[in-house]
Amino acid sequence: MNRSRRAAIQSTGAFATLVSLGLITQGQAQAAVSAAGFEAKTLADALKAVGGTPATSDQVTVVAPDIAENGAVVPVGAVSKLPNTTDIMIIVEKNPSPLAAAFTIPAGTTADVQTRIKMGQSSNVIAVVKADGKLYSATKETKVTLGGCGG
Repeated sequence: MNRSRRAAIQSTGAFATLVSLGLITQGQAQAAVSAAGFEAKTLADALKAVGGTPATSDQVTVVAPDIAENGAVVPVGAVSKLPNTTDIMIIVEKNPSPLAAAFTIPAGTTADVQTRIKMGQSSNVIAVVKADGKLYSATKETKVTLGGCGG
């Protein structure tokens, strides 16, 4: 099974489960699955897809290790202290597909997300937060000792 088919099956199953549990609406699931940002191949294209170049903010924090022993499974996250945070995106600058994760934050929810991503090499991990219709970001460098995407 090729990579894009596997990813489509996994994401469709996950979103179907969330919709059936009533945690998200069908519209939210469809918007997340069809996000053009995941098809971007450069950092500039990924930033353009999520809405443009964000301003750096001390209210946004990237949660990632300084050194990841295995690039195949790197725990990362982001925390936003900005009021009215609606979206959090995690971008890995040197990955073949930089946009690694995107989260919609429901109103009244703490803007704190965690996930595991694959990193092909040492790179900057960028958290982009959308709050009050504006983009903010924070960056942290993570060094990878074993390749995840290519080796």
